[in-house]
Amino acid sequence: MARKPRVVDIPSIGALDRAGGQLGRQLANALREAVRKGDLLPGDPLPSSRVLAQSLGIARGTVIEAFEQLLAEGVLETQQRAGTRVANSLAVPSQGESSRGRHAVIAQPLSPPARATAFAKVAQEFSPLPHVPFAVSVPVGSAQPGEAWRKLGNRIRSRGKGSPAGYGEPQGIRILREAVADNVRRSRSVRCSPDQIVITSGIQQALYLCCQILFEDGDEVWVEDPAYRGITAILEHVARGARVIRVPVDAEGIMVESGIAAGGQARAAFVTPSHQYPLGMPMSMARRNALLDWAGKHNAWIVEDDYDSELRYAGHPFPSLQGMDPIRVVYLGTFSKILFPSLRLGYAVVPEGLEAAFCGARVLMDRHPPDFDQHVLAAFINEGHLDRHVRRIRGVYAERREQLIEMIGRLVPPDIAWLQPSDQGMHVVLWLAHRVDDRAIVAALLAAGVAARPVSPMFSDGKGRPGLILGLGDFDRPRVEAAIRQLTAVLLAIGRA
Repeated sequence: MARKPRVVDIPSIGALDRAGGQLGRQLANALREAVRKGDLLPGDPLPSSRVLAQSLGIARGTVIEAFEQLLAEGVLETQQRAGTRVANSLAVPSQGESSRGRHAVIAQPLSPPARATAFAKVAQEFSPLPHVPFAVSVPVGSAQPGEAWRKLGNRIRSRGKGSPAGYGEPQGIRILREAVADNVRRSRSVRCSPDQIVITSGIQQALYLCCQILFEDGDEVWVEDPAYRGITAILEHVARGARVIRVPVDAEGIMVESGIAAGGQARAAFVTPSHQYPLGMPMSMARRNALLDWAGKHNAWIVEDDYDSELRYAGHPFPSLQGMDPIRVVYLGTFSKILFPSLRLGYAVVPEGLEAAFCGARVLMDRHPPDFDQHVLAAFINEGHLDRHVRRIRGVYAERREQLIEMIGRLVPPDIAWLQPSDQGMHVVLWLAHRVDDRAIVAALLAAGVAARPVSPMFSDGKGRPGLILGLGDFDRPRVEAAIRQLTAVLLAIGRA
């Protein structure tokens, strides 16, 4: 257990006014004020009279004089072998003290600007879910990377790789970029060199970088409807100069003709072709060709978020859009979903000529990704652990998916909720009867110990449908069944209300 500091610094004392005289009284007043404002808390140890005298450049007797005055007042206390401390009795606030507490130093707090309020709502919307059914992308049990990750970390740490050093490479370490380039070539038919890869802090940072680089204020941008809130929130709150065109999706993915009709001159399109988020269908080959044809004719960028491409349970996956047109497609991937979300390592495969731009924007955000985890991940990929891990969790999530579908069909009345067809990914979508508020359902479930995300906020205004995103986790069967029964009870209770 870490030990607390023996003494605390007291910067609020500042410099004493030597010309004003009575330095002992000045010091006593300064210490008394530090306690009143909360710079010093009950029980905080003070420096010794000798140390404090040296730091202030005054006589030790002057410090002792101030201490004795505050001891007499009960502001300070002494304990054998513990030195001088702020009196613990002060921990009980007096009746006349402000209800806002001893830390209040201004009469009226500043009102935050509108943007601050908006960002606060984003923080609330993206707050992490507890590790309970049906939190999305929470690896538990056999879905975790296991001992291999821990052993690699210990080995790399013992050999000094990734140890604390100077600034790193904004693009990411070379060995990881080489491993990623080889992996996406084999698994997703992505065509790139390691020089085209920028390691990011997950998909969210990669999307942010794309919005900073690929279009100017006033440009039109296509976004699927519904879509991942991570991209729509960026466009709403950060890249506010873009004109966002929400393009509906159907069983084949984004409806390109609808996008052309609404804004054919768009500068970029954000899509999830492997597994449309949140609904789950892959983009058909005909739609892929139509999207690439539109982008080629109008000199537009396509941002391909390859969401959940590793977890397909039936059929053969389509190749990436990037492999079909490397010149205009920015391909985004992440290891946070298939390994663990706290890893915060993803990547962007950028067209040749954009590497420096992405690195420059990355420098302004957080300089570079941490080196140590990059070395561990590179070894995890190069030694075959990632391939084995993906094969294992594909089986785990396929089994949990079938289990969840069976239980929902048996326990949830079809007139209040039904499943969206999908054959891949880490979650399922449960549509709710239109009279039900999915946000209220999510709040009630969380209070009951069950986690879910609402679907309606992912639609554009006026087109939302109530639904729940239920994640597939490796929870045991009794716990999942209990969670579904709780879900059913909440749906019936709120539905009746």
